[in-house]
Amino acid sequence: MASLDEVTPGNMKQVQIGIRLVALYNVGGKLHATDDICTHADACLTDGFLEGDVIECPLHQGRFHIPTGKALGAPVTVDVAIYPVKTEGNDILVSIANS
Repeated sequence: MASLDEVTPGNMKQVQIGIRLVALYNVGGKLHATDDICTHADACLTDGFLEGDVIECPLHQGRFHIPTGKALGAPVTVDVAIYPVKTEGNDILVSIANS
């Protein structure tokens, strides 16, 4: 998966879980996970711009609230999936079991 050393505050990282691409974010020391593919177009959110608790897609500048996955306006209208995150030691674990 990923380690805490790889996702320091203010940074993000793409990981693959099975066939799913997941974005890990460290927002002010709190870890979050969302799908990494924008719901508007086929672009990786981890290639975008992280500003506080908002991620902006690099393709059409759609923005999502990271903790809730909520789409924050045009062109995105569909929320991005979010996933529970926990740590065990230095390891970051993401559960996609109910997705």
